[in-house]
Amino acid sequence: MTIETYRDAWGIPHLRASSARELARAQGRVTAHDRAWQLEVERHRAQGTSASFLGAEALSWDVFARRARLDDTARRCFATLERRDPETADWVRAYVDGVNEGLPNGAGRAPEFARAGLAPGRWQPWTPLAVWLGTHILFAGFPAKLWRERAIRHLGPEAVGLFATDGPGTAGSNGWLVTGDRTDTGHALIAGDPHRFIEDPGVYQQIHLSCPEFDVVGLAVPGVPGIAHFGHTGTVAWAITNAMADYQDLYRERLRRTGAGIEALGPDGTWHRATRHTETVHVAGEAPIEIELVETPRGPVIAGGPEGLEAIAARPPENADAFRRATRRPADPAPNSSPPPAISPAGTSERRCGRSAEPGPVRGRGDAEGGDVPPGPRASGGESRAGGAGGSEDPADGAAEALALRYPPRVTGDLGFSALLPLLRSRTVADIDTALDAWTEPVNVVQAADTAGGTLHRVAGHVPRRAEANRLKPVPAWEPGHEWQGAHETPYARPATENGIAVMANARGLAAPLGVEFAPPHRAARIRALLDARPTWSADDMPAIHTDTHLGSAAPLLDRLAALTGLSPAAAALRDRLLAWDRRMAADSTDAAAYAAVRSAVVRRLAAHPVFAPLTEPPAYPDVLLPWLALVPRVGHALEHLLRAGDLYGIDRAAAVRGALEEVAAAPPTGPWSATHRLAPWTALRPAPGPGADGPGLAGDHDCVLCTSAVPGLTDRTARGPAARYVWDLADRANSRWVVPFGADGVPGAAHHRDQLPLWTAGELVPVVTDWTRLTPEPMDEPMDEPEETQETEESDD
Repeated sequence: MTIETYRDAWGIPHLRASSARELARAQGRVTAHDRAWQLEVERHRAQGTSASFLGAEALSWDVFARRARLDDTARRCFATLERRDPETADWVRAYVDGVNEGLPNGAGRAPEFARAGLAPGRWQPWTPLAVWLGTHILFAGFPAKLWRERAIRHLGPEAVGLFATDGPGTAGSNGWLVTGDRTDTGHALIAGDPHRFIEDPGVYQQIHLSCPEFDVVGLAVPGVPGIAHFGHTGTVAWAITNAMADYQDLYRERLRRTGAGIEALGPDGTWHRATRHTETVHVAGEAPIEIELVETPRGPVIAGGPEGLEAIAARPPENADAFRRATRRPADPAPNSSPPPAISPAGTSERRCGRSAEPGPVRGRGDAEGGDVPPGPRASGGESRAGGAGGSEDPADGAAEALALRYPPRVTGDLGFSALLPLLRSRTVADIDTALDAWTEPVNVVQAADTAGGTLHRVAGHVPRRAEANRLKPVPAWEPGHEWQGAHETPYARPATENGIAVMANARGLAAPLGVEFAPPHRAARIRALLDARPTWSADDMPAIHTDTHLGSAAPLLDRLAALTGLSPAAAALRDRLLAWDRRMAADSTDAAAYAAVRSAVVRRLAAHPVFAPLTEPPAYPDVLLPWLALVPRVGHALEHLLRAGDLYGIDRAAAVRGALEEVAAAPPTGPWSATHRLAPWTALRPAPGPGADGPGLAGDHDCVLCTSAVPGLTDRTARGPAARYVWDLADRANSRWVVPFGADGVPGAAHHRDQLPLWTAGELVPVVTDWTRLTPEPMDEPMDEPEETQETEESDD
């Protein structure tokens, strides 16, 4: 057995092995060495055991992860993989073996283990699948259906269109393909940047994997073998963005407790047995909490139960305060005007409500089978029973409502891991295309190009066919017509490019038949305009597109400012200054800072209008879902729609804009945009205060190509942005380049922990090294003997 580990000048691992299986083992081992803390956090999050060492702040996620049955679904999917694709299953096992070999030494390097009082545990063969599922379960933004339901009820069906935009719960990306007839080498270029919640350590791992079957560079997800999203094999390269497809459903269930257990009312009008059991969630420093897990034929119940929303516990919890935080009872004060946890200025209580998506988070066992929006009743206060925030009793049959989640891997037992090895082995776009036929989750738009001139632009993933109502909001499980009926064929773009260019930026386009809400068109339109402005491009030219700061969504507010009259002298001067602004959210721009201040003031004034008051009432949902229901971010990200609408529920928008302008003119920002627009990455443990604790100042904004997302009305700080940047050159892979927000090493204080941060902030890239003679060999800590057989036993909350 031959396994060799090398590092380049940036500490990026380059691995060689004599077989694909040995290479997977080496990848697991080196990832555990570099990212032990990150791996263990992800494993515990997927199991729903992270509160055992992170404390009550992680409790809401843990309860959701258990109720959604993430770990159990991963086990099922791995069992399916073993039956259908034993080669890939064995390859995943080899990766897990490497992780288990590397964790002890890796944990010894990471100070967080001592801080949290955590010892490294043992990975199981299905753990990589659980990590993948936990990372992407919120990517499709199913909680947005709860927002639409509330908005329709209180505002009417037109609210869906008014607020339909890339909201706080989604994860996006930029990507573009330039064919050889538009490059100076005659070969294609693929470039872009995935937009995720920025985490430290980063969500992507730069890596080079080489064995006799393949030699691939790309961005791996720590905890998952291979290179799924962004890779270059030397003859073909690929990249993805979030397709913004809708492939998860929420069902309102009627549940009742009987002497034999729990029953759910089915669409056939009869009661069917639901599975149930209890689990104990441990919370560091607090009493454990016992929860009841229920699953109906539609899927796992994620909120509510047979006694309503408060029926999450099987018994009264000893730790009532922590329990309420996790389950969010209706009486709890949870004002939607407060920042979503993932993007709060304090910064670390929850993450990825969109890992959100992907917004973010935020991050068991039982059996389950595998148009027009009708106006809802206007509620004068609180939520109505039929479509409310969940769980009031039905007086007709003594049942109470709950909320069940149906998602493809839980139904099909397939997470799409059979695509991973074929992707690594690909030589042409036809190979990529065939590999992606096995893709399941998340649903992506994919671009690929090869050295023979082939190109590919398609959607990959599993999107179920079902009624249009399912896509818009929760649907009643007891009514027929909401069942899944197979899956959609994923669309292709033929030809793959237009004028030698293809752009993917989460906007309505190729994936339009599969989704409901998409990103505004500004990023996609801007990228295409920039690419069309020149006849040919080179790899060296791509960072100028990555870092473009033109704000395409500024026009509606500026048009409103231009129409104002009778302003104070200070406000008139500020208005004239903003109208002359170049609309670039540059880091050193004081005009950008002033625009952002006015924008936030407008958002706050609109959100405070009495017509929106019902949407500020705390919904009776778990904390993990609340960021999608927060009013201020919804107004902020939909501001251009709200300002352009013919009427906005009688709101005097001119007065709101005038008041905001006068407010900012009286107390204008004192510095440039980067003074307040600063990076606020998620970390599992709160960072120690001191020098460097505050992130760098940034350029860009939500609707810029440089998508560093502020949340207008709440904070200028950004928790979401480019989680990596890449340029894949098909003329010469060694002319490719990449960068991540921090570095290759996840250990604080290590030489390569944050060495890429200055380059990432400045928009610069690191060269991709493929010449082994330019790399430094790294001795293994110990011989990689064959490991003992992994024990597939259920793990406790270690």
